[in-house]
Order: sequence, then C-alpha cells, then structure tokens
Amino acid sequence: MALPLSGVRVLELGNYIAAPTAARMLADFGAEVIKVERPETGDELRNWRLYSGTTSMLYRTINRNKKSIVLDLRTEQGRQDVIDLAAECDIVLENFRPGTLEKWGISPEVLSAANPELIITRISAFGQTGPMSQRPGFAAVAEAYGGFRNLVGDPDRPPVRVGVSIGDSIAGLYAAFGSVMALFQRQTRRAAQAPEEQSPLPLAQRSIDVALNESILSMMESLIPDYLAYGVERERTGGRMEGIAPSNAYLCNDGHSIIIAGNGDAIFQRYMDTIDRADLGADPDLASNAGRWRRREELDAAISAWTGLHSREQALTILDAAGVPSGPIYTAADIVADEQYAARNMIQHFPVDTGGEEPTEVGFVGVVPVIGDVSLPIRSVGPDLGEHTREVLSTLLGRTDDEMG
Repeated sequence: MALPLSGVRVLELGNYIAAPTAARMLADFGAEVIKVERPETGDELRNWRLYSGTTSMLYRTINRNKKSIVLDLRTEQGRQDVIDLAAECDIVLENFRPGTLEKWGISPEVLSAANPELIITRISAFGQTGPMSQRPGFAAVAEAYGGFRNLVGDPDRPPVRVGVSIGDSIAGLYAAFGSVMALFQRQTRRAAQAPEEQSPLPLAQRSIDVALNESILSMMESLIPDYLAYGVERERTGGRMEGIAPSNAYLCNDGHSIIIAGNGDAIFQRYMDTIDRADLGADPDLASNAGRWRRREELDAAISAWTGLHSREQALTILDAAGVPSGPIYTAADIVADEQYAARNMIQHFPVDTGGEEPTEVGFVGVVPVIGDVSLPIRSVGPDLGEHTREVLSTLLGRTDDEMG
C-alpha cells in the first residue's frame, strides 16, 4: 500500500513525548522522520520506565518508524547541520522552551531562509506568545491549567492524574494535524498558481504553534460555556460523567469490575429489566437523563447489587444479550489476548534487545487510524541512538566519513 505521507521528510528536534508523538504519527503514515538527539544520552525518554537493557519500551514505542541521528546543538557545526537538513525537509518539529531555537541561532526565520517552503511546528507549555510563553512546563502542569486535572478523581479527595501523559499526547495529535494541514495548504496553493507566479506562503502561515494547556482546554467539552451561560462549575465525579447516569464501573463477585454505560433513554428501561429492577425502568421520574442524574446514587446501588451476584463473564454475557453497552476493564494481559485487537493487527511483534543474551519478542500497539481492513505495519521500532547518523548526513548533506569523524 502506498502510504499517504510518502515523500514527506520531517526533522524532529524533539525530546520526551509531545513532539516525538507528532513525528511518530507522521512516520506511521509514511513520512521520513529524522530525529535529532544529543550526544551520549540522547532523548531522555530512553531511560523512562527502563526495567532492563539500555532503551525503554516507551522510547521504542513513541519513536518507531524514525531515523536517529546525533548532533551537538551546542556546537556551530551541529547547528549548521540542522539548518542544512531543514533545507532538505518539509517540516521541522520542536518542543523546546520558547526562545531556545532563537538562542541557538536556528530560529524559524533562519530555518525559513534556508527553506522558504518549510513548515515549522512548535510545541510548548503555553505557546510562543502571551505573558506566560517563556515559562517552562510539563504536561502535568498544563493539565492543571487546562481544567482537566480538576475533574479527575473523587469529589472528596484531591485531584489525581490519569496513568498516561495525556497532555503531551493530545498536543502531539494537534501538532501532527497542524503539520498535515499546513502541507495541504502548501499543496493547494501550488496547484492554484501558475508556475511563473508561484511563491511560498509567509512564514506566519507556515508556523504551527501548539500549547499544551490549550490542547487540554480544547478537550474540555462545554466546561467554559456551561460556566458562562449557567454559572455551573464542573466537579470531580469519580467514575461517573457529570450529568450522565447511570454510567459507571461496577464490582462483580469475582473481584473484577465492569463498565456499564446504560444512560441512553431508549436503553434504560431494558437495562433495568435486565437487572430485575423493572420498577426503576417504569418510574416516570427516571425517563430522562436529568432525573436519573438526580437519583444516581440510588441507581448505582441497584446496579452494584446486581453485579455483585455475578462474575464478570456472567454479567457481561447477560448485558450483551440484552443490548446494554458494557465491557470489561482490560489490563495489558487482557489486551494482548483479545481477538478483536488481533484481528485488526493492533498488536505487532518485533524482536527487541531488552538486556538479555537474546532479543525478546515484544508486542507494540499498531497504527491508528486503520486504512483499509487492518492496521498498517510498523516498519521499525524506535532506533538505537545515532543509528542513522552516517546514512542521513552522507545521503542528504554529502558529508564524507572524514567530515563526520
């Protein structure tokens, strides 16, 4: 299959998760991604959740389908190499603190001078402009500023965080989308202009500015309009979703919990019939979601009483037969054994060095979204540090072995 982004070249000046996630998405769909890493240590993600070996599975995951080169951006030669490589690329992705590229002498203006068609996508905590732009910040801080952290957890306890770097990942999604959007605009502009009239877009239109806090805020649904329209301040609701009932996690008698989302008006009555509470299904006060939310504690108690009589498998079988949306709460072990994921090639296996005498067969999550019937194949897992330095510098910049040292 011809990949959608084949022929697109990306220079990633990224560390940690946000920019590398954006570049990973572009690489998954065919872009050639050249990841620049610092000498000796490389991207710090190489050591995050490192249980054995020299490179974490987190790094291998987020940097799959990429090439790794080592450049020292503290040196004049390293910075010149970045400028020269940018001249051969379509996109530069970076997630340094605002002002860092400028300090190094490789600002967007400098990179654009080397390549007037270059798309420059920048990810930072609070964006490139505004009074907070110069502040450093990780996704955990951005999640708090974006309103997300305030809604996660139980109402009688302090806010908690989810188990993944959700702020970084969402920002990475926006950065990938913004980059592809700019590519599309560049392409349509070229198609609309006669050859003798073609000119590049202004730098401002080729600059994609992704802020972590804004990426989170954009996912907060009607948080702001609800506050401004009704004076409503959303609160933490534990396993529930504000204003929607009954939808929660419920404990079964084998110690497993299941998710049941029977909050639709058309579903609710048969849901209650299924758990032997036809009286609740026939109650006119519970016919609409607003009434069910007011009596959410009563409904959850009734549902928990029913699930407590069944194992996870029994409860899910009964609910599925009744057409009530439900499902198990999967662990990693459940996922790798699941036939639906397997049928769509969503767990793909590679031999990986984990520090033992022989490589270990490791499964990695497939490419999303699916094009066609199953996930596209992962071409390679995250590379070793500097694995492609000589290949890239010799092929794109014509460097000789002597020049590369």
